[in-house]
Amino acid sequence: MTVLTLGPAGTFSHELAARLYGDDIELLPTIRAIIERVAGGSAEGLVPIENSEAGGVGETLQGLVEFGVSITGEAYMPVRHHLAAREEPERLSVVYAHPQTHEQCSILLESLGVEVVHTSSNAASAVAMQRDSRAGAVIPEMAATIYGLPIALRDVQNSRENTTRFVEISSTPCRGSGCTKCSLLVDPKTDRVGLLAEILGVFARRGINLTRIESRPSRRGIGSYIFFIDLEVSEGWQEAKEELKGMTAVRELGCYARLEVPGI
Repeated sequence: MTVLTLGPAGTFSHELAARLYGDDIELLPTIRAIIERVAGGSAEGLVPIENSEAGGVGETLQGLVEFGVSITGEAYMPVRHHLAAREEPERLSVVYAHPQTHEQCSILLESLGVEVVHTSSNAASAVAMQRDSRAGAVIPEMAATIYGLPIALRDVQNSRENTTRFVEISSTPCRGSGCTKCSLLVDPKTDRVGLLAEILGVFARRGINLTRIESRPSRRGIGSYIFFIDLEVSEGWQEAKEELKGMTAVRELGCYARLEVPGI
């Protein structure tokens, strides 16, 4: 089955998908378009869900809320950003960067003291800089190669540990064995003193490790939130989920294993 991921050619999503699935991939312009197609059952998808510098990817999280898709795998990609430019960095008049790339490379971009124009993807940054000889772009090496752009500065990310976590999504949940992690969407639908402590206590009492918890606006008004919870599969996690259902609305987003990425 074809795997959908974020384009155009040269994005980190494209590079990771190519490593995992070879040529059987299709590039779409937005994460929402990917998740919507996957929900229809005609393809699977690979989308970024969080970054070690910039945090959760809002478009992916909202897509998981709105569409009936399941997480069937996860993969981690070290993120190395480079400044592509035909001029010396100090002579640039503008730099193009995706908003998350900007956040991950904020130290360099602030030091340059030039206008930063946001784009829809790292590949779009590469395309945009070609219109102006004094423009630069913060892009991955794959994009620089595809679009024939010289790299002026390498490894401009704020942290050398910069990593993006991707999830594989499908219209049907993973049924195989070997799952090491599960993701839950928890919607309290109310607010009361100690609610979050009660939610966390369901897992703590059973010694279940939570690898991630993130709150997102429920879109029902200010102060109303939903929670994304990732947990390690261990004894008692199913019982914890059932107890949680007694106090909140719970949707299982999927149980899955980590995908091995060739070359990383």
